[in-house]
Order: sequence, then structure tokens, then C-alpha cells
Amino acid sequence: MANRRRESPFELTESWPDAPSSDSAGETARQFVLNLRSALGERSVRAVAEHAVLDEATVRRVLSGAAWPDLRTVARLEEALGTRLYPR
Repeated sequence: MANRRRESPFELTESWPDAPSSDSAGETARQFVLNLRSALGERSVRAVAEHAVLDEATVRRVLSGAAWPDLRTVARLEEALGTRLYPR
């Protein structure tokens, strides 16, 4: 059986991250990104990624919807920002 290519979060909505996704995983990723954007405030992505000990490109790919945030990324960002980002 051939593996089906997994769509990225931005492919699951008409306007990332402004429009809701009908896909439950896509909507969770969208809500995470909205929470992350809010928590970033005036801080740079570079500074937050460095504080979270994450690759800046990883954080940017999550924000753009090009990548799914993994548990390590979620946990490190929540710790670095001192807030809950995961929407459930």
C-alpha cells in the first residue's frame, strides 16, 4: 500500500491561519499558531527560538503552516514563553 503524502497545515485551510480548517488536526495546528503569534508579542522569532533551544527555521515553518509542530517544539515553546500554546 502506497503512503499518501501528508498535507501541511496551510494546505488544509483557504487562508492560513486566518480561516478555520475543517480538518481537526489542521484546526489544532492553526489555533496553536494563533496562540504562538499572540505569545510572541514584540519578541523576535529568532530570540524566542534561541531561548527555547529550537532551530529558528523550525519555528518559522510552524508559523507559516509549512510544518506540523511536534511535541518537543510545543513543549519548548510553552516553557520559553511561559504560557500554554496547545489549544486543548
